[in-house]
Amino acid sequence: MYQSLELFQTAGAMARHAGERQAVVTRNIANADTPGYRAQQLASFGDVYSANPATKLQQRRPGHMAPDPFQHLPPRHVASAGEPSPNGNNVSLEDEMLSSVAVAREHSRALAVYRHGMTVLRTALGRG
Repeated sequence: MYQSLELFQTAGAMARHAGERQAVVTRNIANADTPGYRAQQLASFGDVYSANPATKLQQRRPGHMAPDPFQHLPPRHVASAGEPSPNGNNVSLEDEMLSSVAVAREHSRALAVYRHGMTVLRTALGRG
């Protein structure tokens, strides 16, 4: 039942996206000493959400909702603007650590949305 509610779909998409962003940060840190490696960033969930045309509500008749817009969120890599080292690598460990903290916050936010939705459902069913 709760899988079809858009709130839970959005919370799940936010958590998956945070996981993907954390993987990119981890890859950047792992390649911090690789000559010529260019740091990458994954666009924030808000940017991906607003750029996805499937997220616009399309009602063709009353009560009709669009299909799951978060099923396939394509990753968009953006080159980091860090200053390159003499070997051509532009990974900044300080920037990556800050990005890691921001991603952890995004993941925590997704879990908080999910928990709040479950609390509302329990309350509505009289079990909260």
